[in-house]
Amino acid sequence: MTVTPADIRTAADRIRDHVVDTPLLPDEALSAMLGQPVLMKCEHRQTTGAFKLRGAANAILSLDRGALRGVATASTGNHGRAVAHAARALGVPAVVCLSRLVPANKVRAIRDLGADVRLVGDSQDDAMAEVSRAVTREGLTEIPPFDHPAVVAGQGTVGLEIGAPDTVLVPLSGGGLAAGIAVAVKALSPRTRVIGLTMERGAAMAASLRAGHPVAVTETATLADSLGGGIGLQNRVTFALCRDLLDSVVLLTEPEIAQGIRHLGRLGHIVEGAAAVGTAALLAGKVVPRGPTVAILSGGNIDPALHARVMAGADTVAA
Repeated sequence: MTVTPADIRTAADRIRDHVVDTPLLPDEALSAMLGQPVLMKCEHRQTTGAFKLRGAANAILSLDRGALRGVATASTGNHGRAVAHAARALGVPAVVCLSRLVPANKVRAIRDLGADVRLVGDSQDDAMAEVSRAVTREGLTEIPPFDHPAVVAGQGTVGLEIGAPDTVLVPLSGGGLAAGIAVAVKALSPRTRVIGLTMERGAAMAASLRAGHPVAVTETATLADSLGGGIGLQNRVTFALCRDLLDSVVLLTEPEIAQGIRHLGRLGHIVEGAAAVGTAALLAGKVVPRGPTVAILSGGNIDPALHARVMAGADTVAA
């Protein structure tokens, strides 16, 4: 299964009234430091605080809601919040399955949107198993967090709003955002580099791309918690798109991610670790810009206490 530029344009039309066209702002400090324009695509200012609303809204709006009993999803937090928000807006019951690694602030936000939250196990795979049970026993329709054409097409609408810079730096987890942006941007500008950024700890897509096929990884606590979780051993969409379209993948240490959070915090952008990886890679010299570069600030749903600790100098998720 794949996703085309036409799918992404259709998604943009479908979700227009449900999402925010987020701003593309200059990072003047990094631009001056690196000698090239650096821009921030501010998806942390999306309605639910992260880009995930785009894919969730597109997927649910694509369904026949007259025959829909409800939707179910597994999430590391932001996708669950997006599904809960979109489902409530459309009058659709939602079940969101989370592992116990999901931060408490994200769990509360999903519950506050009226979803049936189920905490299951210690990994994304455990949460996904509970979704399968809900689909089988309760007749719900699954809205996958990334490996679904409608979800990828929705995330790809971010790419339509970027245009054609020299380089796009995309947080990489299950690959929905990276794949969607790569499809959109490469259609506009085949020479644009699309680079996936992720943490060194438990990066499933990075490990799968190295292996040449989807593999399982052990999840560990990380500042970039939104990038945790597996990609599914039977991955149908995002693995192949990331393999074929990403120009490279860059891994970041926890101190590097923390530095990215601090840099953006000093600019007034409160973001989670996953959203800071592009900035972190530029600060660490792991990506060298050669022209206009866009870093995707994917979400701002960081625990306030954790953000305060990082801004005070902490380099790990541990208190």
